[in-house]
Amino acid sequence: MKSEPFRIALAGLGTVGAGVVKIVQKNGELLARRAGRPIEIVSVSARDKNKDRGVDLSSYSWIDNAVQMADSNGVDAVVEMIGGSDGPALALTQTALGRGLHVVTANKAMLAHHGYELAKMAESNNAALMFEAAVAGGIPIIKSMREGYAANEIQAVYGILNGTCNYILTEMRETGRDFADVLKDAQAKGYAEADPSFDVDGVDAGHKLCLLSALAFGTRPDFASLTMTGIRQINKTDIAFAGELGYRIKLLGMARRTNGRVIQLLEPCLVPVQSPLGTVEGVYNAVMVEGDFVKTGLSEGRGAGEGPTASAIIADIIDLARGQRVPTFGVPATDLIKPDWADIKDTISSYYMRLTVLDQPGVIADVSAILRDHRISIEGFIQRGRDPGQPVPVVITTHETRHGDVLAACDAIAKLSCSVEKPCLLRIEDIG
Repeated sequence: MKSEPFRIALAGLGTVGAGVVKIVQKNGELLARRAGRPIEIVSVSARDKNKDRGVDLSSYSWIDNAVQMADSNGVDAVVEMIGGSDGPALALTQTALGRGLHVVTANKAMLAHHGYELAKMAESNNAALMFEAAVAGGIPIIKSMREGYAANEIQAVYGILNGTCNYILTEMRETGRDFADVLKDAQAKGYAEADPSFDVDGVDAGHKLCLLSALAFGTRPDFASLTMTGIRQINKTDIAFAGELGYRIKLLGMARRTNGRVIQLLEPCLVPVQSPLGTVEGVYNAVMVEGDFVKTGLSEGRGAGEGPTASAIIADIIDLARGQRVPTFGVPATDLIKPDWADIKDTISSYYMRLTVLDQPGVIADVSAILRDHRISIEGFIQRGRDPGQPVPVVITTHETRHGDVLAACDAIAKLSCSVEKPCLLRIEDIG
């Protein structure tokens, strides 16, 4: 074992930052044995110096301006847990990499927006940019894709990437309650923020998918090209009908090759109940990878929280302390290509379509005619009971069809005089 410690500066002392301190203090000897040298925190920074974080910080230097942590003498790596795609987090990361310091971060937003530029900066300064904690918390999916699947040409990566959304959809199914009610419960339990939009509108999962897509296909992270839909529009009726059809609704991030082009999209989908992703419940995350030689691999675990995320940060620190260096996105930054994105309208899938229409003669004939005119074949049809003149739900499942055609059909159905609201359209993904 080397006697020279691996020294880190810790920026951000929220839940995860405090978790990193706890691990270093509690498991210091274990970490030293696994890293081959002691791991030592030399300085910390946060907005409030006097806040009680449940850990002893007295032996560390306090630095008010986080960006100045990159100036600390003898620091080997900066651990950035400030958050945000720009501002102090980006400034600190750029400064540290520019001075040849390694950076470990959990900041998926920063990497989704600036990952290519930061990867180039890291490599040109002989530094490493590590981000295991940025995607799926305690699941080592970054290491798996960057190293474990390195022999494979990746065909697709799918994931349940946000524990808040998965919890809400699970509770809706198990309790029969609607979205707004379950969201309040999730906020009360600390699973959702006071402003939940980052989670329920898909932004958080979208950032993660952007990074997985870059790793899978050797492309520059391109968040702007991501097609993204959250879960606000899902109601208990959809949950119940999906179950009746043998599916569960999951917010699914998908990146895959389609006829030589790449598609990345995030949206609620129907997946089979007994499929690997259909059985992932509550706050858990899961990621499936399809490779040409490994075929399909599944990783599942807690995707957020103090312990899992802090554990992932420490794993990166141990790799650096061992002297292990890998390109940020699996290949040299100069080899990352601009992706040739597929048009989502040209993708082919089966679909679940829920209509809310007035119960009156001729409605189904009108809907069927629209589907026929848009070259859409019906696979299944559900209508429950009679309520003449009143709005009723009608569910249609389709055979595989072009996304642009089914969107056009939904627009035409919405314009019918019998249509009460815009159809709810969900992709069916028979992953298994």
